[in-house]
Amino acid sequence: MCTSFTIIPTEQPTVSTPIAITVSQLLITDSTLHIDEEATELYNTINLSTYGLSTEAFNYAWKGYQELVESNKVRRTNYLTICDLSQSSGKKRLYIIDIENQRLVTNTYVAHGKNSGGEFATTFSNKPESLQSSLGFYVTGNTYIGKHGLSLRINGVDPGYNDKALERTIVIHGAAYVDPARAKAGVFMGRSWGCPAVPQKESATIINTIKEGTCLFIYHPGKNYLLGSKILNG
Repeated sequence: MCTSFTIIPTEQPTVSTPIAITVSQLLITDSTLHIDEEATELYNTINLSTYGLSTEAFNYAWKGYQELVESNKVRRTNYLTICDLSQSSGKKRLYIIDIENQRLVTNTYVAHGKNSGGEFATTFSNKPESLQSSLGFYVTGNTYIGKHGLSLRINGVDPGYNDKALERTIVIHGAAYVDPARAKAGVFMGRSWGCPAVPQKESATIINTIKEGTCLFIYHPGKNYLLGSKILNG
């Protein structure tokens, strides 16, 4: 198993309107979001702050996850996956959370789209051939074997922000350009054509864990999406 793939034990270690938006726009903070006590307890129990996941990213993810569960759009409710694009691509910014057992099962690297930015993703789009990442909530679908090997279809369920994901063939797949060696060398990850690509040696485990009906949230703290999403503001 690849050394970049982190299996988190239950006992946690102690660790001291256009769709495109840019980082120059105003950012949204928790002051605009009702904080759910259950979310706070889960965040603190798993100690997610030590892995770099902000309370803002988690709270927005939790709010949308709850909405999708209540509307029966999520069939497998035991996993919540968060891709935090507020972080550098040189950081482990993909989180797979086992809600049922209250633990973090995966924390690893993930790519953003080529035209979304360099080290940091700053611009997003739902447009075909934009080569940009699309923000928002997805429900994972079935797997298939494509040019990147085992791949996972993800259905964008945020109207106007990611609902062209299937049309754009935005999928989770492994990629050689998402490699922990790049992070160790101080080089940011290679970029995809919009897919949340993960390290090749980890991809099969990630895909098989979250396939067929779990919730995925791709986050960035820009106001366009956070104030415009029907899932977050419905």
